[in-house]
Amino acid sequence: MSELSVNHLLGIKYINEKDIQLIFETADHFKEVINRPIKKVPSLRDITIANLFFENSTRTRLSFELAEKRLSADVVNFSAASSSVKKGETLIDTVNNILAMKVDMVVMRHPNPGAGVFLSKHINASIVNAGDGAHEHPTQALLDSYSIRERLGDVAGKKVVIVGDILHSRVALSNIYALQLQGAEVMVCGPKTLIPKYIESLGVKVETNLKKALEWCDVANMLRVQNERMEISYFPSTREYTQQYGVTKSLLNNLSKEIVIMHPGPINRGVEITSEVADSNQAIILDQVQNGVAIRMAVIYLLASKIK
Repeated sequence: MSELSVNHLLGIKYINEKDIQLIFETADHFKEVINRPIKKVPSLRDITIANLFFENSTRTRLSFELAEKRLSADVVNFSAASSSVKKGETLIDTVNNILAMKVDMVVMRHPNPGAGVFLSKHINASIVNAGDGAHEHPTQALLDSYSIRERLGDVAGKKVVIVGDILHSRVALSNIYALQLQGAEVMVCGPKTLIPKYIESLGVKVETNLKKALEWCDVANMLRVQNERMEISYFPSTREYTQQYGVTKSLLNNLSKEIVIMHPGPINRGVEITSEVADSNQAIILDQVQNGVAIRMAVIYLLASKIK
């Protein structure tokens, strides 16, 4: 059987195109499993996984937990917001305490970029990065690419625009890496203040006019504005942002072709996309959610097979 080239999933920049294809093929199999009447497989019956969330998360945490349970793993949930971390315990102490409980794998979300890499050097367990600050969110990028492949048949040669708050988004960076590895063309679109200066060095096109970006692309991945990561104001008002960068049904209907709309969630309805767009046939937002479980099952399964 083929295996991943890595022992951890710390970011898309650490994996290669073969890894992505292997994850997708494995996810195809698990997607079939999820749609059966009995949705569980005994694959990881002897594996214990700790979910460490040092930052709030609903969808990602539930998606990982569901994936782990579908694989019959033992799951320990740890929410740092209500833990000893508040009393000043360090990341290493927290993790060592959890490892003393004999955990095989750690799924971690942390506000500091590079937290997963730091951890992987200090502990003897497989690490899955569930988001580190504004750095990477690899499983989100994988499920996004997988959803494009499912809708359009292939990622190679497709034109994908990522719209919105690129500066604070870990989804954007992971998506750029993943899409380019698979041969897609990537553009980012948003107010100049929300596009990082280094972005063009990644081989990405930059466009500040939303209509032009939508005319160019096959797929638009709409990001929300991350107000919680902003210390200063990056644009005059939400209303003005929506007028310039919000996608409406009439805007989509006026394009010369039909494009696919994606969103990593949570959606600010009426800001970056209207409800009409979010609930339309062009949107694959609920497919992304369903695919998230299959992709996370695949990642966990493939990493666990390297532990045994």
